[in-house]
Amino acid sequence: MFNAWFDTLLCVVLALSTLFTVFLLTLPRQYDPSKDKPHVYKNEQGEESDLPGKDATNRKKTRNKTPSFKQGRTTQVVVLGDIGRSPRMQYHAISIAKHGGKVYLIGYQESEIHPDVLSHDLIHVVPLTPAPPFLRSSSKLLFPLIAPLKALWQAGVLYGALGYRTEPSRYMLVQNPPSIPTLAVATIVAFFRNTELVIDWHNFGYSILALKLGTRHPLVLISALYERLFAKLASQHFTVTNAMARVLKEQYGVTAHPLHDRPAALFRPIDHDEKTKFLSRMAETAQYAQDLSKPSKTPWKLIVSSTSWTADEDFSVLLDALSKYSAEATSKTSLPKILAIITGKGPLKEHYLAKVREMNQEKKLLNVVIQTAWLTAEDYALLLAAADLGVSLHTSSSGVDLPMKVVDMFGAGLPVVGWGKFEAWPELVTEDVNGKGFESSEQLAQQLVELFGAKAELLIRLKQGAVVESENRWDDEWNRVAGSLFKLV
Repeated sequence: MFNAWFDTLLCVVLALSTLFTVFLLTLPRQYDPSKDKPHVYKNEQGEESDLPGKDATNRKKTRNKTPSFKQGRTTQVVVLGDIGRSPRMQYHAISIAKHGGKVYLIGYQESEIHPDVLSHDLIHVVPLTPAPPFLRSSSKLLFPLIAPLKALWQAGVLYGALGYRTEPSRYMLVQNPPSIPTLAVATIVAFFRNTELVIDWHNFGYSILALKLGTRHPLVLISALYERLFAKLASQHFTVTNAMARVLKEQYGVTAHPLHDRPAALFRPIDHDEKTKFLSRMAETAQYAQDLSKPSKTPWKLIVSSTSWTADEDFSVLLDALSKYSAEATSKTSLPKILAIITGKGPLKEHYLAKVREMNQEKKLLNVVIQTAWLTAEDYALLLAAADLGVSLHTSSSGVDLPMKVVDMFGAGLPVVGWGKFEAWPELVTEDVNGKGFESSEQLAQQLVELFGAKAELLIRLKQGAVVESENRWDDEWNRVAGSLFKLV
């Protein structure tokens, strides 16, 4: 009997020892500053290049001019989401590369990526394998079962990308949220690879989870503790607002550097001729282009709202406001009709489009046309610059984050009305200078009636304020905060 137990124990110890040995032998390679330098390739003519492939020389001539590579500045930029829908992380990658740092941009490649990312010699996109369809269900009932399985899948894929599919890096810049499993995997890999972990706080993961499950749900409470734990293990932190930095200091005990979102060069004001040309060629606006571009007997106004079609952006607020505006415009014929272009993708899109169809059938939108569009980055920037008013429906799950869509609108010189019932809103919008905040669909409807009617001069003033705001640019903010931290500026 004793021998049998001893043999079993010996087998278990041997198995564990073997697994531990395999684990040690397969650990990700550690970062070595002396090896953090560009690879040297040779083309068919034997000429050296830092680009692989037969056409390295020709590609070098046609792509962005690359600055001198700065040794010891390689960075992994990580977003456990769609890279194309993560503009801030793409801007980080572009800025790092612009100053000579090599970048591995890691995330899902589901939509169009910024052209400057794709064209830069020092940026390498590392796509993640998405979870199987059955793990992407949005069912609240199945969430407790699916969420852990999806997190395990993501953890494995992310660990492989951070630890084996990319070279060791000096820094790892991680977007939060999503926090699970991103922060845990990033912390583990950063430890093994001797990499400095930097968290870029866009919001708090637990507050977004609370929108789905409620603030007292056990998973939400666990998520909050998890986020707080891993926050303390990072080397540095960025936040999108001063208010978020304050929360991290007071509640998490960590010091963060506020790095406000600013528009990229792509977003800019345009003149009347460029506006007319764009509206005439865009399918969604072509038939209204003449009435949108100059005074006419049937005036129209163009409003734009970019939404992720998620729970933290209640699209019904805009629908209710447009319905009220339509009714007002029926009695006040001097009010222009509205063309509302809604851009973006997300889980609740079809739900709200069904509401739009229902409202049209009930004749609640007689003076309003609602269209959706999914545009290239260039066309989206032109649409914002051509519009009369931008609308933000972002409600902020935490109260201390800000919608980047408003930043892009300001970059294009577009005045904004947005949901302003949260702490950080005044960090972005100055009331009656470049925009206005609302707290209900009734208030939004009244703002539309006034700005397109009796208070048209206020809209002109807001436009002027937005153009002034457009002069604040990403490069200046990034160089001051992140460029200094990464020792690139």
